[in-house]
Amino acid sequence: MSLKSRGSEGSSRSVVSRKWTLLLCLGSFCAGLLFTNRMWTVPEAKEITRTHGTEDEKLKLISDGCGLKDKSVKQEPKDIIGEVSKTHYAIQTLDKTISNLEMELAAARAAQESILNGSPISGNLKVHSSSGKRRYLMVVGINTAFSSRKRRDSVRATWMPQGDKRKKLEEEKGIIIRFVIGHSATSGGILDKAIEAEDRRHGDFMRLEHVEGYLELSAKTKKYFATAVSMWDADFYIKVDDDVHVNIATLGTTLARHRSKPRVYIGCMKSGPVLAQKGVRYHEPEYWKFGEAGNKYFRHATGQLYAISKDLATYISINQHVLHRYANEDVSLGAWFIGLDVEHIDDRRLCCGTPPDCEWKAQAGNICVASFDWSCSGICKSAERIKEVHQRCGEGENALWSAVF
Repeated sequence: MSLKSRGSEGSSRSVVSRKWTLLLCLGSFCAGLLFTNRMWTVPEAKEITRTHGTEDEKLKLISDGCGLKDKSVKQEPKDIIGEVSKTHYAIQTLDKTISNLEMELAAARAAQESILNGSPISGNLKVHSSSGKRRYLMVVGINTAFSSRKRRDSVRATWMPQGDKRKKLEEEKGIIIRFVIGHSATSGGILDKAIEAEDRRHGDFMRLEHVEGYLELSAKTKKYFATAVSMWDADFYIKVDDDVHVNIATLGTTLARHRSKPRVYIGCMKSGPVLAQKGVRYHEPEYWKFGEAGNKYFRHATGQLYAISKDLATYISINQHVLHRYANEDVSLGAWFIGLDVEHIDDRRLCCGTPPDCEWKAQAGNICVASFDWSCSGICKSAERIKEVHQRCGEGENALWSAVF
């Protein structure tokens, strides 16, 4: 074969090999692209799928949880209401506990100041440990006077238990009832001896370090609460006049509803006129403090019967020396609380009229706590009429012993 023919053959092979090389390069490039896309796309897709799957699972769990909660709410709505009520009661109880501690702390500070000042510690400033002393529901103080022997006997014969029944009332129901009286201007005189003899017979008096007198009712009221809170640890302290009929069980049930509240002032709230004219009944010598002529008092409980919680009685005890006294004791009590965080509760069952008013209400199932005549600021001729009121408007003796406070 000539050299020329060999050259042409080598040239054709070179061309063929270049074509194959180009095709191989293109094929390798395409294969590389395919391989690269596959390596990056598949893991990314799996990751996205896995992420979406996790989110779906979370959403499913949340939705299932909500679904279960919704179902439980729909099935038992009373449980939720019950839990809310329990929480509300727990908050009220905690508030009352804190308030009690604050009052005990204030009493302790007052006692400490008395010691530092070299003054004797008043019995009213003694701090009582609730754990070591019997807790009562209420202390009922019946305001009375030296001349009211017949009224006291009529109360003993109607709504105030006597003898062993009174002791049973204290032990089983946690209710203390006492006639409240101070001393005469001539201490140890015939009036005081008569009360001492009556107390030896009945044992139902609470004597105060106070000189009796109609114009001293505000001072007597203050001394009563201060003395009562030092003698008995109770939820409530009540003042009632000796010419008012009271249903003890209904009173206890009424007060028990407010047991969880720390500072309550319960009674028939009123706002009477401030009487500036001298010589009239209920004249207010300090009328100018209440504004222009014809103004009315702030809201306060009528004096025939009212109740205050322990914290307020303790407050009176601690601050008794600086609490101002007005001519009328019910106004004075209202004034002592006017600047405090106190809940005023207006309950008209504490001021029903005598029959037929209280009788109609009793027949309707709405038994009155207290009954009296507004025209007499008590039961008119109570020594003679209170027995009739008791028969027609009384709750019955069984109501007291079967009551649960």
